[in-house]
Amino acid sequence: MMKIMIVEDDPVLARELELLLKKWDFQVKADIDFKHVDRQCLKYAPDLILLDINLPYYDGFYWCQKIRNTSTVPILFISSREQNADKIMALSAGGDDYIEKPFDLEVLLVKIKAMLRRTYEYKQLEKEYLDDDTCYDLLSGRLIHNDQVLELTKSESKIMTTLLEHRGNCVSREQLMMVLWNTDEFVTDATLSVHISRLRNKLKELMSGQEVIKTKKGVGYYID
Repeated sequence: MMKIMIVEDDPVLARELELLLKKWDFQVKADIDFKHVDRQCLKYAPDLILLDINLPYYDGFYWCQKIRNTSTVPILFISSREQNADKIMALSAGGDDYIEKPFDLEVLLVKIKAMLRRTYEYKQLEKEYLDDDTCYDLLSGRLIHNDQVLELTKSESKIMTTLLEHRGNCVSREQLMMVLWNTDEFVTDATLSVHISRLRNKLKELMSGQEVIKTKKGVGYYID
């Protein structure tokens, strides 16, 4: 489920946007601490941000630049400012698109879907969600659960990536051993068992004991 963060200080509009996005099966964060928008972005790890310009404490341009220091998440500015100078400033600060208020909700939804599609579907997925709060970053080989980050070893990352590439289907031990051999690591049956065990323990530690990697006896391993 894709996550969208709404940074809008008009409670009526924020609620309207939240209901619309939830109706389309997005996970939404709309209760924002306007003093620490960048921190909440890091903690929530949204897939897209709707960002107003006129906000309490600091404006949207400021928060966009702060977010860009740590994230490349798509940012769609939503603002009543109509001047071209404001649009240029929004995009120069790191925004990806701009829509003026009042806007048609269907047009906004189309823009959101297009941005998500361009960012996540037309290139190899960078994040694979294990549940609503936990994802695996395929590029860095890290497990992220809310604001917790857990590093995986090279071998654990290879196993995790392979299981997620075949999500819902079993991957045999022989397949996993071949994947690890291709990384110049000499792997025995016992070595693979150790890697699987350590990876399972890391996942359980991060996800409150959930059994993410499951065994199909005599066949192999899989992730639902």
